[in-house]
Amino acid sequence: MAQLRQDFNDFRNRNAAIIIIGPEDEASFRSHWEKEGYPFVGIPDPDHRIADSYGQEVRLLKLGRLPALAVVDVNGLVRYTHHGDSMQDIPDNAVILDLLDTLNEEHRSAED
Repeated sequence: MAQLRQDFNDFRNRNAAIIIIGPEDEASFRSHWEKEGYPFVGIPDPDHRIADSYGQEVRLLKLGRLPALAVVDVNGLVRYTHHGDSMQDIPDNAVILDLLDTLNEEHRSAED
């Protein structure tokens, strides 16, 4: 989440909302969120309903839930997904920012 925090303004400038879904219960999640002071939205998902709906994988030998990322467009369509093979397998922000630029351009073109 550090890399998301680092480029938070770049995401916001592209009209993107960052929403983190975590497996912890609400109290643990809130405590961690307040301690770290994350500038984006966080949602606890202790029953894994949200994570399961996006196909996030669980591997017990890899410390539980693996990283997953979904980009959802303004129409609610999932336009990009990444399911990590390890805890370090997270797309670089530049990849996602480029994708957002493309999606924003497509949206502007469709409005014309």
